Amino acid sequence: MAWKGSGVRFSLAPLAAVAGSSTGGSRGLAARPRAHYRRRVADPPVRYRSPDEDSARWEGFAFREGDIVISTRSKSGTTWVQMICALLVFQREDLPEPLGQLSPWMDWLVTPRHEVHARLDHQPHRRLIKTHTPLDGIPLDAGATYLVVGRHPLDLAVSLYYQGDNLDRNRLQDLTGQARAASTTGRPPLHDWLLAWIDWAGSPSEQLDSLPGVMWHLGDAWRRRHQPNVVLVHYDDLCRDLDGQMRSLAARLGIDVHEDRWPELVDAAGFERMRDRADQLVPDPVGVLKHPTRFFRRGTSGAGREVLTAAELERYHQRAATMAPSDLLAWLHRDATPAAG
Repeated sequence: MAWKGSGVRFSLAPLAAVAGSSTGGSRGLAARPRAHYRRRVADPPVRYRSPDEDSARWEGFAFREGDIVISTRSKSGTTWVQMICALLVFQREDLPEPLGQLSPWMDWLVTPRHEVHARLDHQPHRRLIKTHTPLDGIPLDAGATYLVVGRHPLDLAVSLYYQGDNLDRNRLQDLTGQARAASTTGRPPLHDWLLAWIDWAGSPSEQLDSLPGVMWHLGDAWRRRHQPNVVLVHYDDLCRDLDGQMRSLAARLGIDVHEDRWPELVDAAGFERMRDRADQLVPDPVGVLKHPTRFFRRGTSGAGREVLTAAELERYHQRAATMAPSDLLAWLHRDATPAAG
């Protein structure tokens, strides 16, 4: 085919009820029979909102054949998979724009929705769209591919903890029109924070970056994994076999890469190379991060399990088992045996 080109609180509501239009509002979907569309997505889609994000920004988005939607929980490897997809689409390391502009974040309230839609509409190439919305909150277009990235929840949580220290919250609140929160005392140590994260027992709709929220997002994708345009990617697989995983993704996306190009592309997707290019790859076009290079902190697995005792790890597994089926947990946890702290 030739191409034209963290502690966040959420609420759930029918998207159309708030946005004031039907689920067929997207120009890319309007021409398709409504009954066919209804089989592919909730009617209406779930609306996920936080002070910084709103999934209603998908309303009215015109899909194109070949669009790639990268749907993840925070700190699960979003930027990594965006970079991999960009390398596969352009087949060179020097991307035409900074990654955050090339693959914009649909849900983020910092940039007006019409600007995000216009940017994507004017892109002549195969498009890459970032979202932290679970698939039940996104129009599922038959011509698009949806990549959902999973990571061991404890590792994700540790990354969230450190990311929280790196956010300029006053800047973020100003950009999203929030009232500045009163200053608070320092955060608890990582160990104590992680135990509280494991034990938090609210609804996924209240905190999508909580343990229940992570399992909600992944559980929805797991139920859809046999659909031809839904692909699950595991962070640990990227760590262990980046070359093989990139080749597998290229095949799923229908992208042909000449054998001579693979070494350069795989090298460009490596953690150290990406950290060296933080100024071009970190998703921070408006200066929300205090230190952009700290966005790429470690790039390996096991951090969460390293700080917990054996009893605390068992406590985590007991909680996780109440939120997800055993086959999803087996896929998600993989090698869950690093030494406890």
